Amino acid sequence: MDAQVQSRVVQSAQNLPFEVVALVLQGGGALGAYQAGVCEALNEAGVEPNWIAGVSIGAINAAIIAGNPPDTRIDRLREFWTQVTADGPWSGAGNTCIGLARGDAMRQLLNQMSASFAVVSGARGFFKTRPVPPLLQPAGTMDATSFYDTRELRCTLERLVDFDRINAGATRFSVGAVNVRTGNFVYFDNGTHSIGPEHIMASGALPPGFPAIEIEGEFYWDGGLVSNTPLQWVVETEPRRDTLAFQVDLWNARGEFPRNILEVMTREKEIRYSSRTRAGTDQFKHIQKLRHTLAGLLDKMPEELKNSPEARLLGTVAEHKVYNIIHLIYRAKNYEGHSKDYEFSRLSMQEHWRAGHHDARRTLRHREVLERPTNHEGVLTFDLAADGRE
Repeated sequence: MDAQVQSRVVQSAQNLPFEVVALVLQGGGALGAYQAGVCEALNEAGVEPNWIAGVSIGAINAAIIAGNPPDTRIDRLREFWTQVTADGPWSGAGNTCIGLARGDAMRQLLNQMSASFAVVSGARGFFKTRPVPPLLQPAGTMDATSFYDTRELRCTLERLVDFDRINAGATRFSVGAVNVRTGNFVYFDNGTHSIGPEHIMASGALPPGFPAIEIEGEFYWDGGLVSNTPLQWVVETEPRRDTLAFQVDLWNARGEFPRNILEVMTREKEIRYSSRTRAGTDQFKHIQKLRHTLAGLLDKMPEELKNSPEARLLGTVAEHKVYNIIHLIYRAKNYEGHSKDYEFSRLSMQEHWRAGHHDARRTLRHREVLERPTNHEGVLTFDLAADGRE
């Protein structure tokens, strides 16, 4: 970012006309390095979130961000993503394969090799393969319910995250998970819970790969099973506040019609985990338009009508709050396929990180994303790719 643009963005960021600046992080496994790149760009621009919400890998990134001060959080994110990724099984022969990975076909092959390596060996400091497959384990044991052991993740989180900082409450923190017994979606929020490593692990416990995590006698799975995007939790939680939300998605709801069964599998996963974010945003805009219209109507009522039971009831939903929702969506390359969320190569991680950093920088060049909306519904949405602002 050039000095003039950097100065302008930082000046705006220090005086943002919003009560809440939220960072909303979707789940998506190995694609989560994209979110780290976005965080780095926001950090450079002086945009400091005061509410961070995540699901699955978004919960891990959220914990590292909220659990470290701004001057060290990027280093901690880089430490995590460097630890859990690898150069790949071919790296011992030098960089010959990487040098040849210029075409989509070769790169797709290398990515598949890397994903297969992760399936067999796991990711260091994150998850590892159980020595005995779950089907051969005694029923009723935790080892019989998942293919991987995630106990190393607890150690990683305890090393990289200051949970006392999260629980101090200076930054609101929320991660989503699903109660295995009831099927209910829950948010572990530092306003109502004392957050520990187990809450982060629960949010990312995607079955049947990862085991459920026990918290206070209940077991929880990955929140992405119900909703992979915590935006609704942020914008609908009461009392509602003027909000600037950076929604960082790892799955693109839009895509081409698949040409073969592997592309069908990829497209199905994209649709499922994108969690209909655009549809949700469109619905929220419509609801906010009704709330603003109702608030304006109530303002025009004579006092005797304002005090009626009907008007008081309507007043509980009427409001003049405003929202800017900035979509930052990772758009996969042609060579990335069905395994892109568990392809933990160092090369792909670096590409995902750079993509997030570049997308956030390009978005922040447009000052309107940081300005209070003035339209009737009080909601503005921004999408770099859809809006074609560059």
